[in-house]
Amino acid sequence: MFINLTPHAVNVLLNERTITIEPSGTVARCSVSREQADAIESIPVTRTVFGTVEGLPKPQDGVYYMVSSLVAQALPSRTDLFVPDDVVRDEAGRVIGCRALARVSR
Repeated sequence: MFINLTPHAVNVLLNERTITIEPSGTVARCSVSREQADAIESIPVTRTVFGTVEGLPKPQDGVYYMVSSLVAQALPSRTDLFVPDDVVRDEAGRVIGCRALARVSR
C-alpha cells in the first residue's frame, strides 16, 4: 500500500494504464532555516540548512510512502520511501506523471 505524503497526486504512467496515488492530506517536510553566508555586490547570500523531517510516520510492514526528493535524501536508510522517477511532461512543460518510482540511497 502506498501513502502519498506530498501535496499532489502522483500519476504513474504504465503503457496503457495509469495508477494515481492521491495525496493523503498529510505532507512530510524537512524543516528549513537560513543563515547569512555572504554578500555579493550588496546582495545577501544565504545558506539553506535542512533539518529534521516532520510529518513522516514510522515504518510499517507493507506500507510505502511517496515523499519529496528532499525528504527521501534526508533519510536514505529508509527503504519505504519513494519519489517519482522518469517524469513525463506535457507540451507546456508541466509534469503530468512519471514512468517509475525511485528510492534514494546513500
